[in-house]
Amino acid sequence: MSTHTLGLIGSAAGGLENIRTSLVEPAIARGWQVAVTLTPTAGTWLEDTGERERIEAATGLPCRVAPRMPRETSPHPPIDCFLVCPASANTVAKLALGLADNQALTTVCEAIGTQSVPIVVFPRINAAHARQPAWDSHISALERAGVYLLTGDEYWPLHEPRGAPAGKDLPWSKILDAVDAVSRT
Repeated sequence: MSTHTLGLIGSAAGGLENIRTSLVEPAIARGWQVAVTLTPTAGTWLEDTGERERIEAATGLPCRVAPRMPRETSPHPPIDCFLVCPASANTVAKLALGLADNQALTTVCEAIGTQSVPIVVFPRINAAHARQPAWDSHISALERAGVYLLTGDEYWPLHEPRGAPAGKDLPWSKILDAVDAVSRT
């Protein structure tokens, strides 16, 4: 039985469609229990393809999108490490600004504020997002808050919008290696 829980937060960005086979199942194989929370658009995407149900079957936990009612207990166990992957530019900006306007962002914004568990963020962005004038301040704010950002060419070389090479996959194993490394510190 797993002794540590990974809180996987997925947003509507490229790669989301593969999180079960490329992140959830490999994390479980590494000994993690995985609790998935999705932004509203990501939830819609995965509901449409049937992936949300497959994620729930793989994890044995509900895949959260909507907030629970105040009288309800959390359907997820306590989290030992958060992974926000893929993180859209919108999700990164909202995390940096503390905008918790959905369940996924509320969960991570609270974790950033309490600094109780490591938080790893893999921004799945393009070069235009990185050139946006506020981007550098968002990254700096998250780094100052102790968030581990998986950026740079070793994770995802930036391409112009819709210019990523066909068939290029996200560095899933490297992302999980980073989670494993920061959760041991």
